[in-house]
Amino acid sequence: MGGFGGSDRLADWLRAERVDAVVDATHPFAARITQSAAVAAREAGVPILLLRRPGWIPGDGDDWRWVGSLEEAAALLPTIGGRVFLTTGRQGLAAFVGVDLWFLVRCVDEPATVPGRARLLLDRGPYTVDGELALMREHRVDVLVTKDSGGDATSAKLSAARRLGLPVVVVRRPAVPDLRSVETVEEAVRWLGSALG
Repeated sequence: MGGFGGSDRLADWLRAERVDAVVDATHPFAARITQSAAVAAREAGVPILLLRRPGWIPGDGDDWRWVGSLEEAAALLPTIGGRVFLTTGRQGLAAFVGVDLWFLVRCVDEPATVPGRARLLLDRGPYTVDGELALMREHRVDVLVTKDSGGDATSAKLSAARRLGLPVVVVRRPAVPDLRSVETVEEAVRWLGSALG
């Protein structure tokens, strides 16, 4: 955990600690550390693997609007809703500050800024479909905004949006370096076994 001060310093650390392999299991939206780890591993001559859980796939009844960034999501919102459930994390909230809509903002930690008309909810999952349905109904949410972080832990909100017939604005994952990648811990362990002999 924590930064290393860029790819050069991370490469130095990999060499100093005599690291034999790197598994990048960071959040799918932690693009900067993934890029830095790829460069550092190459510089240090250490094999690297990208472990990423699969992204979400819309199902029957879903009304998803894919966008490439938080800024695109913010620009799209006024055309599809007026009461937004914003679940993109605290670091990107500035993209929504100038949008004149009502927001229910859910974060784990206190954000530095929130949109002007917002209710802030500090909460950590796991969440249930029933709980998400109740929350969306209570606040009369008519659109959900989320990042495609994948996994099952946050799919309750997507299931709730489907049941309520709400549109969902989904921010695509950022591009990653051209690295070997797997989707499960078991696959990563097998790769480690072969990488380390």
